[in-house]
Amino acid sequence: MTPEDIQLLFTRESGEFLFARWGRPIVPIVFGVEVETLTTVKGAFEAVVSLADHKMAETDPELGANCMVFFFRDWKELLEVPDLDRLVPDLTPLVDRLIAADANQYRVFRFEEDGSIRAAFVFLRMDKELSKIPAETLALSQVVQAILLWSDTAFRTQSPLAVAEGVTVLRPDIAGLIRAAYDPVLPGAAQDPAHGLRLFARMQQSQ
Repeated sequence: MTPEDIQLLFTRESGEFLFARWGRPIVPIVFGVEVETLTTVKGAFEAVVSLADHKMAETDPELGANCMVFFFRDWKELLEVPDLDRLVPDLTPLVDRLIAADANQYRVFRFEEDGSIRAAFVFLRMDKELSKIPAETLALSQVVQAILLWSDTAFRTQSPLAVAEGVTVLRPDIAGLIRAAYDPVLPGAAQDPAHGLRLFARMQQSQ
């Protein structure tokens, strides 16, 4: 992975470079699944957070849970979730846009004053396409996409996952980038593309 490759992963379609990682311990909560799937999703969080050498916690002092994952069949179900409109601004027009786009997933982030991630909301509409994906694969993919503020185009053409000997795993280059992104020497957020060079340097040091 070159410095340019890294920069592209955090450069939005608008051309803006925007990097952010979590600034506080992650407290996930999952809605709309059976206990077995819940265990799978929490296991994915534990694996990715451990990889990043970040932390999880039982509760967030402000929000209770700060990473909410919703599984559902119809976008309109989100409008019935109590108080979700207080956590996600402009929820109704957002739902209308997602219905119009026939989207099956969406992520919303909230940020600390320093720009690092404060909370994340992951929405998964379980259409035919997502329902075909094994729970372990779907969970790992979603947690990877929530651990950093990736570009809106980052994984449009290539998944962050790969298959090794029949098992779905995180791509080694993406795993190395996540580890580098959580290096305590680096800031929790950056808007300068030069941050891609710093991430690249950290990846080289860890090899």
